[in-house]
Amino acid sequence: MTDLKTSLSEAVGSAFAAEGVDKALARVTASDRPDLADFQSNGALAAAKALKANPRDLAAKVAERLAADPRLSSVEVAGPGFINMKLSNAALAQRAAEVAADEELAGASRVEPRKVVIDYGGPNVAKPMHVGHLRSAIIGESLKRLFRLRGDDVTGDAHFGDWGFQMGLLITACGDEGLADAFMVEGDGPFPTETPVTLADLDRLYPLAAGKAKEDPAFRDRARKATAELQGGRPGYRALWQHFVAVSREALKREYDDLSVDFDLWNGESDADPVMPEMLAHLKETGLLVEDDGAQVVHVAREGETRKKKLADGSVIEAPSPPPLLVISSEGSAMYGTTDLATILDRRKSIDPDLILYVVDERQAEHFEQVFRAAYLAGYAPEKSLEHLGFGTMNGADGKPFKTRAGGVLKLRDLIDQATDKARERLHEAKLGDDLPAEEFEDIAHKVAVAALKFSDLSNNRTTSYVFDLDRFMSFEGKTGPYLLYQAVRVKSLLRKAAEQGVALAPIVIEEPAERDLALTLDAFDAATADAYDKRSPNLIAEHAYRLAQSFSKFYAACPILVAPDAATKGSRLALAAATLHQLETALRLLGIETPERM
Repeated sequence: MTDLKTSLSEAVGSAFAAEGVDKALARVTASDRPDLADFQSNGALAAAKALKANPRDLAAKVAERLAADPRLSSVEVAGPGFINMKLSNAALAQRAAEVAADEELAGASRVEPRKVVIDYGGPNVAKPMHVGHLRSAIIGESLKRLFRLRGDDVTGDAHFGDWGFQMGLLITACGDEGLADAFMVEGDGPFPTETPVTLADLDRLYPLAAGKAKEDPAFRDRARKATAELQGGRPGYRALWQHFVAVSREALKREYDDLSVDFDLWNGESDADPVMPEMLAHLKETGLLVEDDGAQVVHVAREGETRKKKLADGSVIEAPSPPPLLVISSEGSAMYGTTDLATILDRRKSIDPDLILYVVDERQAEHFEQVFRAAYLAGYAPEKSLEHLGFGTMNGADGKPFKTRAGGVLKLRDLIDQATDKARERLHEAKLGDDLPAEEFEDIAHKVAVAALKFSDLSNNRTTSYVFDLDRFMSFEGKTGPYLLYQAVRVKSLLRKAAEQGVALAPIVIEEPAERDLALTLDAFDAATADAYDKRSPNLIAEHAYRLAQSFSKFYAACPILVAPDAATKGSRLALAAATLHQLETALRLLGIETPERM
C-alpha cells in the first residue's frame, strides 16, 4: 500500500523528468508550514542550479504539470522555487479508508523478504538479570516485530552466555564450598539428576568467585582449568553445568515473559560447540589461526591499520587496530569471540540468513568489529551481512549507569516489581480501574508498568543514553507509555458507546482541519515504519504513536462524534476513530506494548 508522500514523489519526479531534470531531485517532504501546504518539494532549487536556470521558473513549469493531478487541491510556488502541494479532501478520505481497511498492516507496506537473525538476549546463565539487560531485550524484541511486519523471515535468538570463564568460576566455587562434591569426581559417572545448588547460590557465589579470581592467582588458574575441562567434555562438570543452565533459564524465561519478550531460539554459546572443531580446523588450514604468546588468534587488522597503545612501563607503541581476535587462550579455553564466531558459522549452516543483527551494548563495538572481520575473512558470512546495533545506557539522575540507592546493580525482577507498584499507585490516584475485578486491575497495572518501561526506553534514539525517572515515565500525561494506553482505551470506550447507541461506521469524509490532520498522520505510518526499519530505530515508531495520539486528541475535541449532526458524519468520524485505534495498537505492538480493554 503506497502512502501519499511516496505517490506524490513519483508524480513530482515524472514532472521533473518531463522538464529534463533528474527525477531523483524531486524529493517530497511534509511541509514545514502545514498552514500553507501538506507537502513540499525543494528540488527546483538544486535542479535549476545544475541547469543554470531560474529556479522559480522551473518550479512554475513543474507546478503547471501537477495542477491536473486530482489528488491535489492546490499547487503553488513559493519563495525562490519551493513547490507547495495541498491534498484534496477526497484524496485524504480515500487514504484514510485504505488504512482503516488494512487489517494486517494498518497502512504500512512490505519489503522483499529476507532471512534475518536478531541476537538480542545475551544474559549470562547462573546470574539474575539486571537493568543492564533491559535495553537489549526490549530494543531487540521491537526490531524483531518491526522486521516481521515489513515481511522478513525473522529468527530471534537469546544467545545466553553459558560457556565461558564464569562457568569455570562457578564450578570451582561450588566445589570449594562442598555444594557439588558428587560432580567433582573424575570419570564417566553416573552423576546425580539433581543438585542442591539453587539460583540463590549461583547469585551469591558468582560475585564472590569473580572477586577472588582477581585477587587469588591460584584460584583463577583453577577456574580457568575447570573452564577448559568443561569445554573439553569432562562428564561431571558437564552434568553440573547442565544444572546451572536449567535453574537459570527457568528464571530468565519468567522475567522475559513479564516483559512480553520471546525468542524463537533459546540457545546459548554452548550450542555452537559442535561446530567448534570444524571451525578451528578450517581456520588453521586457511592460515588465519596463528600462535601468539601461547594463545591462538586471528589477525583482523588490515594492512596499515594501527593505533597508539600505552604499555605498562608508560611507553607508547603502534599496535594493530583492531587487535587480533583471541580464539583459544593459553590455557586451552574457547573465548567469548570464539563462540560468537562459531555461532555465525552454525547459523550459516542451520538458517543461512541474509542478515544478522546484534542488539548489544555500544561498549562491545570493538569486540564485534573483531568477530565480524574474522567471519568475513573466513567466509562464514557475506560482507556487510553482520551488524552491531549498539545502544546507550539507562542512567540514574547522576548521569551514570543506573544503580540502587545502596550503589549496587538493580535486578531486573526488582525493577519490574517497582514499576508495577508505581502503576497501581498511579491508577488509584487517577481513579482508574477502581471498580474492576482485582484480577483485571492487576493485569491493567502490569500492562501500564510495561508500557512505562518500554516507551521510556524506546522513545529515545537507540544510540543515546537516557536518565531513568519512574515517576515521570508513569504519568498519564505527556509523552509516556501510560498516556498512549489511556488514549487507546478512550477510543475503545467510544466504540463501545457507539455500538450501544446503534451508531454504525460509515464512509470516511474529510472536511474539518482536525480531520485532515488526523488523516495525514494516519498516512505517515508507512514512512515511520520504513524509516525505523532502515535505520534500525524503534524510536521512530514511538514518535509516530505519540503524534497519532495527539492528532486524535485534537480531532476528538474539535469534531464531536456521537453528538454529530447527522448519521453520515457520526459514522465517518467513528470510522476515523476506529482506524486510529487500529494503527495505534499496531504501533504499540511493534514496541512490545499491549493495550488493556478498559481502565
